[in-house]
Amino acid sequence: MKLSERRADSGRSKGIVAFRNMNNRSANIPYLADIATSAALDACEMRSLQMRIGKQFCRVLAAAMVLVILLLPAAVAQQVSPKYFGGAHIQGTVISVDGKPVSEATVSLEKKGSPDIVETKTNATGGFEFSSLSSGSYRLSAKKSGLHSHPAEVMASAGKSSEKVSLVLQDTESPPGSGASSATGAPVMEFTDKPNFTIAGVTDWTAVGGHGSDSALRTSESLASETAALKPEDAGQKAAGSSEEKKSERQLRAGLASDPHSFNANHLLGRFYLRTDRYSEAIPLLESAYRIDPSDGGNQYDLALAYEGSGDLVQARKRVSELLAKHPSADLHRLAGKLDEKSGDPLSAVNEYAMAAELDPSEQNYFEWGSELLLHRAVWQAQEVFRKGANAYPKSERMLMALGTALFAGARYEEAALRLCDASDLNPADSNPYIFLGKIEMAAPNALACVQPRLYRFVQEQPGSSTANYLYAMSILKHQEQSPDKQAVQHAVALLTKAVTIDSKCSEAYLQLGIISASQSDQDKAIGFYEKAIEANPQLADAYYRLGAAYDRTGQSAKAKREFGLHDQIKRQQAEDTERQRREIKQFLIVQPGKTAGQGVK
Repeated sequence: MKLSERRADSGRSKGIVAFRNMNNRSANIPYLADIATSAALDACEMRSLQMRIGKQFCRVLAAAMVLVILLLPAAVAQQVSPKYFGGAHIQGTVISVDGKPVSEATVSLEKKGSPDIVETKTNATGGFEFSSLSSGSYRLSAKKSGLHSHPAEVMASAGKSSEKVSLVLQDTESPPGSGASSATGAPVMEFTDKPNFTIAGVTDWTAVGGHGSDSALRTSESLASETAALKPEDAGQKAAGSSEEKKSERQLRAGLASDPHSFNANHLLGRFYLRTDRYSEAIPLLESAYRIDPSDGGNQYDLALAYEGSGDLVQARKRVSELLAKHPSADLHRLAGKLDEKSGDPLSAVNEYAMAAELDPSEQNYFEWGSELLLHRAVWQAQEVFRKGANAYPKSERMLMALGTALFAGARYEEAALRLCDASDLNPADSNPYIFLGKIEMAAPNALACVQPRLYRFVQEQPGSSTANYLYAMSILKHQEQSPDKQAVQHAVALLTKAVTIDSKCSEAYLQLGIISASQSDQDKAIGFYEKAIEANPQLADAYYRLGAAYDRTGQSAKAKREFGLHDQIKRQQAEDTERQRREIKQFLIVQPGKTAGQGVK
């Protein structure tokens, strides 16, 4: 072989080595540059011998190849999918509370079990990414100009991009979870930021739109009601019927028997019955105490609570009004708001809750105010209130759950899931956050990244819970919508089977077992599951439709027609009930600075 041919072959080989290494981020760039230079000179030497173009041209060509080698990896990195580089990949965006992208924010990434923290900056559109990571659980957070995001947990797997993460910068001087407190240890929360909205009035919800029947809307409505019913963590457990309580009751009754005209004896026993929800027994005793000493505000407040608990809203409101006229307080405004809501006056109720929060920005007052806004579809305003509450009380599980519910109602699904995941981490033994997570994942358009690991933990915490097994199974199936995995589906089937074994009334689990059987062309098995679902819940409309479809596929036309008819009948009744319930809920009309009144949610 001639010298020129050997050098040409050498040039081609070295060029191939350089090209193959351009996608390798760990490659030694100077080494690649040397290869490129040598390759260019060897190949060009052969050409110069043939074309007599000279070695000076070869040197220029070599320099050009070096420049390409140095610049190409960056260009390739922008175009080639991360999976070609190996390792895991996490990406997302940083946004403000009003949903706008935040550029030049610092995003920190910390792997669970590792002290190392990696940081990057967001680009002009608020985007960020971390590549070439090892598989595992990571914690993300963002900050800029004194603003901080809640931390987000992400599971990363090699060769697979994680779900995009949204980090929201919060208006707080200290990072969420830092537990900023006063000298006494109580959270510092001053009501210095006036809300940027005013409740201008109310209207029928259906009159301003929003009366669809889609899954997300129904879930939002359900969670709003369930959120309002959440109790504070320090509410304490009642010991009704315990030996200690019976002993206490005997002592109090003995005290009253010895001095029936004593204010303290009547008040203390009445308060005891109030605390144990025995309102009919509490009211006569508290009324007796009121007649003995009408000036005692504490007894009058307890009497108002007893009237409210018994359903006598008129008498309850009378007592509260008398007290407010003399000694206005946050507790009285909060109770007045509760009475107004029960009396069908949500406009007065939300104003009372706002005054309570201004007088005392406690966890309870912020929670009640935000819940009232959320119940009446002032979704964005509820988010604002719950954010303030969560910033002040980062360890409040129900505040994070409420914020997650409000975010879900505003179609901010990923951020909603992150807040609910945070809530579940505060108290892993509590079922409520997991149930909320399971519901929003089923209703959301796509699988939510942090949900499945939490529902797995739910099953580990409560293996004998039918709900835990059902929700984890549904999360697994949700993730199979994009990339079906036979083994994963079998795992879901095992969980669903366990759910119905634990609770034979778990109709939704029977329904899903039927759907899976039908997808596997086992119509007879599917029919059996659909029938069990209907037996467990005769109002489960979808089970009738699925059963009709299975009958139709097996040639049982008459049975199919009957099931389709029952499905339509139940759906019509449910639609009428939903419409009636929505008409009973008044939607707040909101005025924001510089704007006219508008509905609470678009």
